[in-house]
Amino acid sequence: MRLGLVLGLLGSVVAGCGEPGPAGHLAAGTTAQLLAMAQPSLNMESDYELAARAIPGALKTIEGFYVADENVILRGILTEGYCQYATAFVEDEWEVAKFAKKIEDIDYHNQRASKMFARCMNYAFMDLPGGTEKDLFGAPDAVAKRIGSMGLDQRTAFMWAVIGMGGMINHNLTRVEMLSLLPTVRAGLDRVVAIDKAQRGDIDGTKKVPCDAACTTHLALPHLALGLVYSGASTQFGGDPKKAADEFQIALRITADKDHPDGKMLLARTLWAYRVGLQTNDRKLFHDQLVKVLETDPAIWPEQRLANEVAQRRARRYLRHEKDLFQ
Repeated sequence: MRLGLVLGLLGSVVAGCGEPGPAGHLAAGTTAQLLAMAQPSLNMESDYELAARAIPGALKTIEGFYVADENVILRGILTEGYCQYATAFVEDEWEVAKFAKKIEDIDYHNQRASKMFARCMNYAFMDLPGGTEKDLFGAPDAVAKRIGSMGLDQRTAFMWAVIGMGGMINHNLTRVEMLSLLPTVRAGLDRVVAIDKAQRGDIDGTKKVPCDAACTTHLALPHLALGLVYSGASTQFGGDPKKAADEFQIALRITADKDHPDGKMLLARTLWAYRVGLQTNDRKLFHDQLVKVLETDPAIWPEQRLANEVAQRRARRYLRHEKDLFQ
């Protein structure tokens, strides 16, 4: 199953989704189920440019279906899709602009990334209990109570809400009101991890409940996000390189198996090398781990091939700038 199937499905059901009444609702429900079945094809894509050009149109088409019929399956696709698009593609353009020191482009892509993460977060809030958004942006007591109330049924939507919030913070670092939300993001991610441990036992997520590729990815994501949180500042300003490294390595362990004991999520290794390497001025960690990423076949995890292509794309960029980063 490939990306073309997803786009073909979009075209084949437009007429049915436009029908009024029960028939249109039924068509939208069928469309949502088909799109959910086809969604893994995008994660398996090996061509970064093809994915980069295809995803925006696909997301907007799905969003059109959702406006016509607020289907919960479509909402889940949009939630994850906007966070992934922001991370893999908009932030890629933002990084290119940063390395090129193009101030106007940096500002432009900062705004775009912030908007994409906001869409992800807002769709996620729709799948959470009423009042969640208000509480998470409210007083510390309300934040703590709301986070503590989250359970297994809210786990994935809550994870995306917090990841979306974290992405918005990262692209609004000059706004004090956004920086004040960082403890909420950290506490929210910790809650997601606690839910996972209660449900699945050991850190690798295999002790109690079987876990496929999508499930494994979702188990690793909060640790990847925590690694970004702890590596986002120097120790002087609250960063913690040891905790960051631990979280990135946990993500790698979660995605490991007997054939790939070092883990299959190359993005975790890329971010560990880049973020912690710079945070600690450890050029050896930076260089050796990024080289290891590039020496690994991105097809090591076929179900997450696109994410591994993104990881290698960034690893190449970081290595090209190694001398400048470690002057």
